[in-house]
Amino acid sequence: MAWPGEAPDFRIQLRQILAFAFQQGLPVALWRLPNMQQAQLCLSFSDEAAFVGLTPVLEPKAPAGFAFFPFRDSDHNPAQFLPANVFFDTANPTELQISTALEEEDEAHMQELLAFLGTAPPSSSTPLTWHVSPQPVPHTATRAEYAALVRKAVATIEQGHLRKVVSSRAARQLLPVGFDVLVAFGELHRRYPTAFVSLVSTPSAGTWLGATPEKLVEVDEDGVFRTMALAGTQPLTPDLTPQTAMWTGKEIEEQALVARYIVSCFKQLRLRDYDEIGPRTAAAGQLLHLRTDFAVPLRQVPHPTLATDMLRLLHPTSAVGGMPRQAALDFLQAYEGYDRAYYSGFLGPVNMPNPGIARVFVNLRCLQLREDEAILYAGTGLTAFSDPLREWTETELKLATAGAVLGGKVD
Repeated sequence: MAWPGEAPDFRIQLRQILAFAFQQGLPVALWRLPNMQQAQLCLSFSDEAAFVGLTPVLEPKAPAGFAFFPFRDSDHNPAQFLPANVFFDTANPTELQISTALEEEDEAHMQELLAFLGTAPPSSSTPLTWHVSPQPVPHTATRAEYAALVRKAVATIEQGHLRKVVSSRAARQLLPVGFDVLVAFGELHRRYPTAFVSLVSTPSAGTWLGATPEKLVEVDEDGVFRTMALAGTQPLTPDLTPQTAMWTGKEIEEQALVARYIVSCFKQLRLRDYDEIGPRTAAAGQLLHLRTDFAVPLRQVPHPTLATDMLRLLHPTSAVGGMPRQAALDFLQAYEGYDRAYYSGFLGPVNMPNPGIARVFVNLRCLQLREDEAILYAGTGLTAFSDPLREWTETELKLATAGAVLGGKVD
């Protein structure tokens, strides 16, 4: 369907659709894929996003939409799938792609949207509102509390109950005067060209902004399945580049555990034909990580449910939970001290723009918007070699990725 009237600048178009979603209480997702310039948007006409289990999400016959899943599925942080009733791509700003499967009640929303888009666009000088989660603000750990968590984890590892656990914490930061969520998305887009940049806002989950470096699963246009193992962190500085970075034994071990877990998942599926590249040093924003890439050409290795099967086995990955998986998750449930909500869950477009394509990422380097503040999240992998001060410093570096669009001091 053609954009109603003369199509304005795509930034104005995005602002119009977001303003409509926020005013009408509708779920919306806006994203930019790694190493791309164009942004894409998915608007749902349901006042609550459709909740689904893992199984159908990545199937080629599944509906087009945007997956937004929490670290732990629960009644207050439900798994969500936003059907793409409307899809908009800034690469083709004269068109709105409308779902052919609209329900009768959706037609009314469609007419309201077209009427709204045909009116004068909202002023860019007036910040957009956004959906705010009905859940309470999570506890934010002090440095002393986080140090105690690290020491408890190291002691548990030394006792042989765990090999690795990924601790995390939340931090609060006031929003600057005049903060605008679309401007913030644009700033993340500019700062982190190799990241998956996203803005997801639903009435039940609230509003989340992020720039994550970690792909969870992907099936691309050529029918190639991809995933990655990403772990270890160093700051990227003029004197420290991917070519000159040196890694400690702790960081190498942490990354190797993640890579070996992915290989074990392939083995569970009796898949032996895969490509493995790495580990290598990769830059993500102002940070360096160790990264190993895995690929499976599905046209040569027929496994039509591989993406869904791997998603079920991987989430939560050892890069955000730990190993052994269940023991690490139990430790976090007992001692981490706050609700991660959608931090370290996963998100991404499915069957958009074409069926059979899925790109799903781990929700890292993200923040949740409240009325007048942001909740930022960061984690770090702990092994027997972990030091509380070093781990706190690593979370500070990661908090700065999404927090860069806010300015000011993190509390």
